[in-house]
Amino acid sequence: MAKYTSKYPINFVPSGTLSGLALAVCLLLSLGSKSQADGDYRLNPGDKLEITVWQEENLHAEVTVQPDGTVSFPLAGPIPAAGKTTAEFLEALKQRLAQFIPGPEVNVRLLAAEGNMVYVTGEVAHPGGFTLKRPTDVMQAISLAGGLTEFARKNSIVILRREAGGTTQSLPFAYGDIEDGEGLEANIQLHSGDTIVVP
Repeated sequence: MAKYTSKYPINFVPSGTLSGLALAVCLLLSLGSKSQADGDYRLNPGDKLEITVWQEENLHAEVTVQPDGTVSFPLAGPIPAAGKTTAEFLEALKQRLAQFIPGPEVNVRLLAAEGNMVYVTGEVAHPGGFTLKRPTDVMQAISLAGGLTEFARKNSIVILRREAGGTTQSLPFAYGDIEDGEGLEANIQLHSGDTIVVP
């Protein structure tokens, strides 16, 4: 029988079960959709960006989103960045620069998501906080925490997400269903500050 070797590392796949195969497919699909996920990522304080302006040698810099959520760039001054996607921040920056440069061609690249911290607690092998270097979904975060323990209630997991107004949203997550290839839409991209609770 021919062997298939994935170019993506998979930390754990239960052998001899259909659910293990479904889980592997789920992880591969989520890793393969990185380019789409990048567009959904929202900037956080501590994130590092590279900004370049075409044909303007002096307007090239690597910057960090400051604790107050802003980014400072020559001519543009401090610009709100936290909570925006890179595309939204790019548009805001272009509008500022357009006051000084006609039709500026600007490129913004996310170098490091240093401010993107999530937490996994409860029945996982290694509970704690994790700094995510790229857009990450729930299944991937649980994998980073070493996977579920044998005592975990797979279909009772919740994601706690704090909203801008200070309220906390509780999002149900049925790990067992997703492991079987069902309800994949619940495998959402995590936001900075999210907490995954595994009872």
